[in-house]
Amino acid sequence: MPDQWTRALLRAALREVGYDAVGSRGLREAFRVRPDEPDRGPVRLLVIDQDALVPGAEPVVEQLRLRHGSPDAILVKRATKSAPMGSWRVTLQRPVSVADIVDAAQASLPLPAAARHPVD
Repeated sequence: MPDQWTRALLRAALREVGYDAVGSRGLREAFRVRPDEPDRGPVRLLVIDQDALVPGAEPVVEQLRLRHGSPDAILVKRATKSAPMGSWRVTLQRPVSVADIVDAAQASLPLPAAARHPVD
């Protein structure tokens, strides 16, 4: 499945359970998400695919976290690679499903009952 389809499916699955999810193709594009986006709350959770990280990306990940007030982060990693340095709330090892990532997001950042509905 092409990367953009996987990201779109994950974003849709997160929005279906109440998270106002946005996506990016990589770290550089993630910096385009403003910390003070009108009509949006703050970024409170990052989901990072290890395959999108270049060697030595740890400082860039930390800059992104600092830009958004140091939200928790979930890492999706390959079984054949070591997890990069960082303070990961959860590390999921491939193979992993979209449902696994949604479950990890819900465990890391539970929503109040009133917010558990699809985001239009």
